[in-house]
Amino acid sequence: MSNSFSSTKAWMHGFLAKHLQFHIVGTFIISLGTATFCNFAVAEPGNKAYADFYRNYDSMKYFEVKSKAGIFQSAKGFEI
Repeated sequence: MSNSFSSTKAWMHGFLAKHLQFHIVGTFIISLGTATFCNFAVAEPGNKAYADFYRNYDSMKYFEVKSKAGIFQSAKGFEI
């Protein structure tokens, strides 16, 4: 009976350390992959769309259109 326990005990020796090391390395690799994916799939296209929109954006033209439509109550009768 002691032989079966000793083989189990030898197998369990260092098991937690090996298990944690494997999973910590795997988690680190997966997190780097996820961060890279989010950067290239979400952040960069959003920044590009934002830059493209504001490259030709004329805020004064937008203000005049909205003011003439009567959207801004505080700017009634305001002429530029």
